[in-house]
Amino acid sequence: MTGDFYIVATPIGNLSDITLRALDILKNVDFIACEDTRVTKILLNKYSIQAKVFDCHKFNEKEKSHKIISILKEGKNVAFVSDAGTPCISDPGSCLIEELIKNDIKINSLPGACAITTFLTMVPRKNEEFSFIGFIPRSKKQQIEILKKYKNSNCIFYDSPNRIAETLKNIEEEFGSDKKIAIGRELTKIFEEVKIDTVKNIIQYYNDHPLKGEFICMVFQEESIEMDCSDIKSKIQLLKEEGFSNKDISIILSKLYNENKNNIYKMALKFNPES
Repeated sequence: MTGDFYIVATPIGNLSDITLRALDILKNVDFIACEDTRVTKILLNKYSIQAKVFDCHKFNEKEKSHKIISILKEGKNVAFVSDAGTPCISDPGSCLIEELIKNDIKINSLPGACAITTFLTMVPRKNEEFSFIGFIPRSKKQQIEILKKYKNSNCIFYDSPNRIAETLKNIEEEFGSDKKIAIGRELTKIFEEVKIDTVKNIIQYYNDHPLKGEFICMVFQEESIEMDCSDIKSKIQLLKEEGFSNKDISIILSKLYNENKNNIYKMALKFNPES
């Protein structure tokens, strides 16, 4: 029989934010595979956990996946952790999970700390929809392409303190100084900070305050323009008279009113100029 494999979420800052079950697993497994042994040992030492630890990060994940599978097939138990938060969420683990599934090995995942959910609880939103893109790309072109792609939902991303200032400037240049964003840093730590404001004001704030710690940011979804049915019908009629198809009408008006194009398409199908 194979041993048990556990994905264990660890604190994102405050070391007290670890579950009792996570501590129990870490104390009793035979091995702990971690992103950086130096970082993980800080947590293990705090809770007097003695375990055999080895690294498994994005540069050696394929190789260490085979080691983990070999250990499990010997009947020994392995826990997998990242430096902070939940493994496989913008952290190593995807390759490992794929290999475990190929070998028909059961994966046990323990819920716990995650920067995304911690951040979202402190940011008021009109709906629960959001898009998470992980670490935002470095280039301005790629950043804008992604943010435009997800403009109709609250778009969340991670960024480093070395790049966040430039990222904010790119957002301001593309979407305007009044674009609403939320930004957080040092979550769960002493100097935790979450700010919700226009991108212009956020930039001004960080001109006078240190850019330290890992950042998480949300660009609020674009506000929908209230759809006036009578106005929509008049636009549909005008476009039909000009020879546009229902598909073309739905694309044009969905962009104009920032509405779902399928809804516009259905209106165009049912359109009756006398109604």
